[in-house]
Amino acid sequence: MNPVRRQQAVAAWVLALPFMALFLVFTAGPVLASLGMSFTDLRSTDIRTPFAVEFVGLDNYTQLLADPVFRKVTVNTLFYLLLGVPLTMAVALTVAVALNHLQRAKGFFRVGFYLPVVTSIVAVSVVWKFLLRDEGGLVNTVIAWFGVDGPGWLDSTTTALPSLVVMSVWRNFGTLMVIFLAALQTVPRELLEAAESDGASAWSRFRHVTLPLLRPTLLFGAVITSIGYLQFFEEAFVMTKGGPLNSTRSVTFFTFDQWGFGNYSLGAAAAYLLFLAIVLLTWLQFRLLRDKD
Repeated sequence: MNPVRRQQAVAAWVLALPFMALFLVFTAGPVLASLGMSFTDLRSTDIRTPFAVEFVGLDNYTQLLADPVFRKVTVNTLFYLLLGVPLTMAVALTVAVALNHLQRAKGFFRVGFYLPVVTSIVAVSVVWKFLLRDEGGLVNTVIAWFGVDGPGWLDSTTTALPSLVVMSVWRNFGTLMVIFLAALQTVPRELLEAAESDGASAWSRFRHVTLPLLRPTLLFGAVITSIGYLQFFEEAFVMTKGGPLNSTRSVTFFTFDQWGFGNYSLGAAAAYLLFLAIVLLTWLQFRLLRDKD
């Protein structure tokens, strides 16, 4: 090898070494350790003798799949995903289209809609918890003006989970709105004007010109939003503690509980099942929404 190229290669490895060391210690190491842990019977009582734990193969995974609570939280997580992702994307796209046609105060509304994203999730959840209170909550107070007796939104197994989804949509659509708004501004105006001159209505221009051009952006938005809903945790932790009757407990919440109970190997197995679900869903979204050209 040329001496100069050898020196450049050595310098590159020396510069990359600090990052690689930190990555191996704080990222790759824990990930691989938790993967190995999911195949053992490690509990909190084994911390002092970690090498005494036994290899149990796929027992933790089969135990999870047979656990009715885990099946319940899996259904809850799917509900969060199937209801939350389309709602969040639809609201974000609608607001982005509206702002794209706004001539004045666009920056003001953009900041206003994005503000919940950068606000503390705990603070937002506490406020929404008071808004949705059975007695004295703002939502039930407004409904009562029309003669309707509102339910205890967070106390019912029927309304608690949808209430959390609505709150989550309100908090998270700002990120996608900013992304969609940036993508809308890249749509060539000449194409829209050509379609308009051919007699296409506003809806037809949006459906046949704008939406196909937004396909990569929609794919990106679907992927990041789906990952977020599959890891749904903070809202339920603050507002309902997973209740009532586990109706708002998610897989991430279940995993958190297992680590709190000292069931480390079971928690690791649950985390990797969720990771597998994220990988499969992302692959499916790329298959369905990728550019066909």
